[in-house]
Amino acid sequence: MAGRETITLRATGDRLQRLGFTGNALSIDSATLDGVPVAASVQEDVLSFDLPKPLARGRIVRLALTYHGRPARGLSGSATSLYTTYFACDWMICPQDRFGDKAAFSLALRVPTGMDTLSVGRLIARAPTRDGGEVHRWKAPRPYSPYLFGFAVGRFARAGDRIGSAKLSYLSDVADTAELKRRFAETSQMVQFLSDRAGAPLPVSEYSQLLVEGREAQEAATYSVLGVDALATKADDPTEDWAVVHELAHQWWGNLVTCATLQDFWLNEGITTFMTAAWKEHRYGRAAYDAELAVARGRLDKARAAGFDKPLAWDGRYPNLATRRAVQYSKGALFMDHLRAILGEDAFWAGLRRYTRKHAGGLVTSMDLEKAMEASSGRDLHPLFSEWVSGADNASEPPPPAAPAPAS
Repeated sequence: MAGRETITLRATGDRLQRLGFTGNALSIDSATLDGVPVAASVQEDVLSFDLPKPLARGRIVRLALTYHGRPARGLSGSATSLYTTYFACDWMICPQDRFGDKAAFSLALRVPTGMDTLSVGRLIARAPTRDGGEVHRWKAPRPYSPYLFGFAVGRFARAGDRIGSAKLSYLSDVADTAELKRRFAETSQMVQFLSDRAGAPLPVSEYSQLLVEGREAQEAATYSVLGVDALATKADDPTEDWAVVHELAHQWWGNLVTCATLQDFWLNEGITTFMTAAWKEHRYGRAAYDAELAVARGRLDKARAAGFDKPLAWDGRYPNLATRRAVQYSKGALFMDHLRAILGEDAFWAGLRRYTRKHAGGLVTSMDLEKAMEASSGRDLHPLFSEWVSGADNASEPPPPAAPAPAS
């Protein structure tokens, strides 16, 4: 692939001398800062640009890049389609794990005439090119964390629905319109349930679900990529619709309300894992809720049996991805269930609504959830959050080898 990219940035420290991004397999062909050439280098998985002179705090500049290469991660597809996955910073220049660096995003895709595209936000323009192709221009509705950037290109069957003013779109190159309608028949009911529990409507005016081969289950800023093998094969099967509701829930918890750093990633994933169980309780009954949490408990028990259990906001390195998920996803969901049992229905859901509405569009830490739950319940929850979330007594333990940040 080849691309041109412009990044507008502001220096948050004084005398900034170097810009750092996630290293990848792309080759930088040219790089300029406000028109002045800058040199690029990669060391220890960090792509750096040394600046011709230091930047003062508050200075706004434009880094213009051209690049080409074959991304090592972040792109998947079939004979008829191409789509991005979690590792956005393998196909563009960005900071993958700096969730607090939300950015406005627009993307122009040059594709053959007749191809369909999907990206963040909405399609704002479609124009022919001199070589017989087309350029599709997409624009995000608000700033998002870079890992949520993405796109897809293919010849897609389409179906859709509406809920209130929001448009729901279903796309695939492996299923026809009838199958799309069947597989995503309950998306509108899920939106209604999650909107009620969040105290806020679906945060985007159009939400799309792209059905592909395999077991893909990944949220992007305004859409999700879902593999056929990750979806239910039987109607009304409470064990098999987790991927649809989990990735949809990220539109509120993760995309709209975002953990400031990877340390509090459980706020993204633990809450959405819990909300998957809550949906199943709403749709199928208490037994389905208990069964979903039993899965989470089993994963955490497996990590504990291997000698690894950490507080939810532990700032160390995990030995592998499964263990990271056992803590941030599974233990996070179990903590939300524990809060619900202690606070009661009214106070718990009021606290989640308060947390979601207050921090919509912003960044959060675990303290923000603690304050919201305390305000709704009138109780001092600091000892409980200290036990489950901060765990200061574990801070001195040496870290194991690093594990990568998890995709959803």
